[in-house]
Amino acid sequence: MPLRLLDDLESDDPILSVVNLIDVFLVIIAALLLAVASNPMTHFWDEDITLIRNAGQPNMEMIIKEGEVLQHYRASGEIGVGDGIRAGIAYRMPDGSFVYVPEN
Repeated sequence: MPLRLLDDLESDDPILSVVNLIDVFLVIIAALLLAVASNPMTHFWDEDITLIRNAGQPNMEMIIKEGEVLQHYRASGEIGVGDGIRAGIAYRMPDGSFVYVPEN
């Protein structure tokens, strides 16, 4: 009989549901803090950042953060289209570096 009275008292305690809600909120807050801290475009980063989305695709985007200034570039989807003239030749060296030779 005493065991049944203890079970009834524990199930009727309203503070147990409050403790469970506090645990859930702590997990949600921790997940949000991790999401904000892992985002490279937040103001916590002091360095300049370049973020490229969909690299090599027709819908490629580039976001550049220099200090407090954000610049956003979006590809037009037309690769190799535009006016221009040949300005020089680039050579890839055996070590992987590039050498640019301008034309006169």
